[in-house]
Parts: sequence; C-alpha cells; structure tokens
Amino acid sequence: MGLIKDIYSLSFYENFSQAVAEVHPTFDKQKFIDTIYEGDFAQKEWKDRMKHTTVVLHQFMPENFPEAVAAIDKIINNLKKNKFTDGNLAFIFFADYIEIYGLNDFKTSAKAFVSITQFISCEFAVRPFILKYKEKMIDEMVKWSLHENHHVRRLSSEGSRSRLPWAMAIPFLKKDPASILPILENLKNDPSEYVRRSVANSLNDIAKDNPETVLEIANLWKGLSKETDGIIKHGSRTLLKQGHPKILNHYGLESTNIELSSFEIKTPIVKIGDYLQFHFHLNNKNEEAKTVRLEYAVHYKKAKGHLAKKVFKISEKIYLPNQLIKVDRNQSFKIITTRVFHTGIHQLSIIINGTESEVLEFELID
Repeated sequence: MGLIKDIYSLSFYENFSQAVAEVHPTFDKQKFIDTIYEGDFAQKEWKDRMKHTTVVLHQFMPENFPEAVAAIDKIINNLKKNKFTDGNLAFIFFADYIEIYGLNDFKTSAKAFVSITQFISCEFAVRPFILKYKEKMIDEMVKWSLHENHHVRRLSSEGSRSRLPWAMAIPFLKKDPASILPILENLKNDPSEYVRRSVANSLNDIAKDNPETVLEIANLWKGLSKETDGIIKHGSRTLLKQGHPKILNHYGLESTNIELSSFEIKTPIVKIGDYLQFHFHLNNKNEEAKTVRLEYAVHYKKAKGHLAKKVFKISEKIYLPNQLIKVDRNQSFKIITTRVFHTGIHQLSIIINGTESEVLEFELID
C-alpha cells in the first residue's frame, strides 16, 4: 500500500487535466502540470499537496467566484461521465476551493457545497462558514437535512458536529447545541445508514459537553424504530464508557448481584511491546436474566506521573440466572503512533454495568 500523498501522482494530474480540457478548451494542460510540480512538490505531504492543488487550480479558473464554481460543476460532471475515480479522496481540493475562495460569498458557496458534496465530501470545508455566519449557515444546513440526496443530508449532520475529528471545533455549538438539534431530528429515521451513523456521531460529540441534552433525546427517541434505537446507542457510547448513571438506567444496566471473582493479572510485569494478560470470572447471581455491559479500564501512567483512565469494551449481552463465565483477555502494549507508554506502575480494573471493580496494579518496563 502506497502513501496517501501519492494519490497526487503525475498520472492523476494528467487524467485530471484531460478531464478539465474537455469542458474548458482554453485550459493549458501542460502549464497546469508544470505549475503543480514547481518547487518542492516532492517533499510535500498529503494535506500540503492538496492545498497546493487548490491554489494552482485557482490560477486557471475564472477570477469571478460564481463563474469559477460553474466551471468546477462542469469539471465534476465530466469526471463523473468519464468515471474517473468518482468520490476519490484526491478531489477534496474542490471543497477546499470553496472554503478558501468563497468564504465571502455565502449564497454561491452554499449552493456549491450541495453540488460538490455529492462528488466529494465537504464536511471540513463548511466549518469556517459556520464560524463566520453562525445561525445563517446552520439554517441552510437544516434545509440540507431534507435534501433528496443522502450525501447532502449527511453533510448537514457531519459538517455541523461540534467536535468533528481532524477539523476545527465550533465553540458556540459546544456551548449550546440547540441550533443543530433540528438537523438530527430530521435525520433520526433516515433510510441511509451512512447518514444515521453521522447523526450518532454528532450526538456523541454533544454528550461530551452537554450530556443532559443527549439523555433527553434518548428518552424522546426510545423505541421509535430499531434504527433510531441504534443511533441512540452509538451516540451514547461516551456516556456509557463514563458510567453515566442516567444512561445506565436508560438501558437497565445495574450491577447488583453480578459477582466478579478470580480477578488476576497473569503478567504483573509487562515489557513495552508485549501484552498484559488478565483473567476473571463473572456470575449473574440474580434470579432473573440480566443484561451485562462488560468493560475493563487501563489506568495508564502519564509523563507527569498521574494516571489516565481508558475504557475498553469486552461485550454486552444477556446473562442467564446463575450463569458463570470465564474471561481471559490480552491488552497490547505494542508501540503505536497514537499513544506514548511510560514505564512504572499502571492499574487495571473490570467495569460491570458502569460500576468499577477493585483495582489491580501491574508494572510496565522497557
């Protein structure tokens, strides 16, 4: 598998240039490619190559922004006609073009997003417009949530997420998400799983800053449909991991008479690069079947010496009366780019329906 930046290859630019020239005969294909490769292109990473492509394309587009958008629409239609990597990540520079050059032309840009997102997603590009235009942009996105095309509907929910990963946050939505709730309401029964998953992710974002809002929505939407129940469950995942009492109650998850025993860390000393191995028994001592959400928490030692808890889900299923299960689990301490491990004493606990068990210690060494 090649590097993501290599989607911007000479072959890509040659094919793209040909597609542009077919609808804009005055387009100078060779000059465009030469300009792309000027300077330090080879040293640029993916995002820089994408931004560079946006800037170079702008040099070959009409100066008038609405005319440039019309030109982009023609290009996209031709790309679709030629079946040239429809929806491929490489074409995100079209959305970037609107973000960079259209921020002061709300009407044209809003219309452009509806068109472009049906070819390549625009959830990152809309966010500067939300910050600049606030409710005016949100109102437009509420309209998008009723669009016939599922890509446009998804843009309304995904683009308005308060904490969209790898994107700029929207502080006023983190403080008060009320303005985007009509979007989620319109999409709660969407026929597209792609859209429903976005709704759930938006709810999960809201839960991090406004848990009571999500709890209210969970109660309002409960039982409306299998799909809506799925949205609530996925949208409540942070609250479930936190053991929030109200969401546990919502799902009837209580830990009375669910007995943990034989909890043991088999590898009390773990080398970085190896696995923590642990074992325990779980017994439902109730006289009726119980739903058990089973998790474990690793309390990682951090650089300043404090511990930071991360929860991992094992299972969620129904346990019959007096049903005993045995669990063996391995937790990796292999080096990964998203986590730095620090040697010293760490902790491990089992979580049963949000209730954390006794804590055992283990040592991480080089």
